[in-house]
Amino acid sequence: MSLNNSGIALTEACRPDEAIPLFRRALGMEPENPLLWFNLGIAQQHTGDYGEALDSFQQALGLDDTMEEAWISMGLIHYEQEQFDQAEECYHFALTQNENSPKSWNNLGVLYFSQKQYDEARRCFEEAVALAPLYEEALFNLRDVCRELEDYRAAAEFERTLSGFTRRRQF
Repeated sequence: MSLNNSGIALTEACRPDEAIPLFRRALGMEPENPLLWFNLGIAQQHTGDYGEALDSFQQALGLDDTMEEAWISMGLIHYEQEQFDQAEECYHFALTQNENSPKSWNNLGVLYFSQKQYDEARRCFEEAVALAPLYEEALFNLRDVCRELEDYRAAAEFERTLSGFTRRRQF
């Protein structure tokens, strides 16, 4: 497990090129470990090697298809490549694993927002905020979608909530 931990630390330190060989060595010892495949995929995603990352996430899901984070990561890659149908499918799979995932709801909302499906986006952001009331990114997104829907009263309320975060950071 020390190879995995070192790989995670290197990935988090923005050194994914150094992490990848560690994950590969660990996989040489434990090829059936879905977490190692997932972590390799994250490092590959950080290098911009999306094809390899998708392959690694698929390997992880082949071993454990309940890995919500792998579905979310694949959705993000598809979103960034403007493969919106595949991204939506991944986020829905993530939600079948955990319907109480604020991150999955928020990412699905971002997808809908980018496609100007504002009502659907709002529903997703509201779900994310209901599950995690202090989820700042979802609150930003909810404020923005309310503006797009011309619900300025709701947008102002979310703006007030967000300004509370800003004040707390200043102290």
